Amino acid sequence: MASKLDQLREMTVVVADTGDIDAIKKFKPVDCTTNPSLVLKAIGLPVYEPILADAVAWGKKLGGSQEAAIKAVGDRLAVAVGTELSKLVSGRVSTEVDADLSFDTAATIEKARAIIAAYKANGVDREKILIKVAGTWEGIRASEVLQKEGIDTNMTLIFDIAQAVACADAKAFLISPFVGRILDWYVKAEGRTFTAEEDPGVVSVRGIYDYYKTHGISTVVMAASFRSLGEVEALAGCDRLTISPALLDGLAADQSALPRLLSPEKPRSTPATMNLDEKAFRWAMNQSPMATEKLAEGIRLFAKDLGELRKIVAKRFIA
Repeated sequence: MASKLDQLREMTVVVADTGDIDAIKKFKPVDCTTNPSLVLKAIGLPVYEPILADAVAWGKKLGGSQEAAIKAVGDRLAVAVGTELSKLVSGRVSTEVDADLSFDTAATIEKARAIIAAYKANGVDREKILIKVAGTWEGIRASEVLQKEGIDTNMTLIFDIAQAVACADAKAFLISPFVGRILDWYVKAEGRTFTAEEDPGVVSVRGIYDYYKTHGISTVVMAASFRSLGEVEALAGCDRLTISPALLDGLAADQSALPRLLSPEKPRSTPATMNLDEKAFRWAMNQSPMATEKLAEGIRLFAKDLGELRKIVAKRFIA
């Protein structure tokens, strides 16, 4: 029998949740994704040392303040890593807008345009790129503008159906619900373990998937942030799954049957239509302590890793 990874590929687009070139060559995903945390890990790998050195040398030639140059080098590194990854996958590479812009619609739009221009300068067309934007109200409004300009967005840090519905209304290309982080919150809050079937992260993604398929929404559901193989297997059939190398290894090593549990033709439930303006969106988020806390925490963590990346660049400036 084929491995579970090969079986999964028959029903779901597999995305690599890593910037590790060797891992991407090994697993041959259709798409791959980056974020500040993954870029930070990637530039610590020997293969990226020439890219880091080149970006720092470029930054030292820029005019203006050193702080501005360091930020520019950070942006250049993210695009450089994405450019290398784009050579390895047939599909898309996701690149994230700075987390500290998550509540600034205009600045998010400006940064997204700059990222697309930087990729174009590297010979990578926009059709190969997804711009990752946090699922805040402001980020969703930025996505609405960007999609109209032909810049496809990956709405990240999705923890609640309200975010998913608002993203769909904005015609976002793709959303990334964070399965494992939802589970983390409930394990801590309730002090117990969950089976894959009752896993709150799995339940959340299934609800979003059913809503989209019931109402003919084309926005792609790409579940992310997995804690176990059980979570991955419980979402077999989802549009896309972005999976870490460790879990991809586990799927590749297992040759038992993998049943399809999600299908666009047969949603498990038929949710009613939700109508969300800004007030309704913010109220829905307010009513979910998990979504409110995990969204804020996710933005903080990405901002922290972006800060760490800039510290590395700053040290190289001084050296």
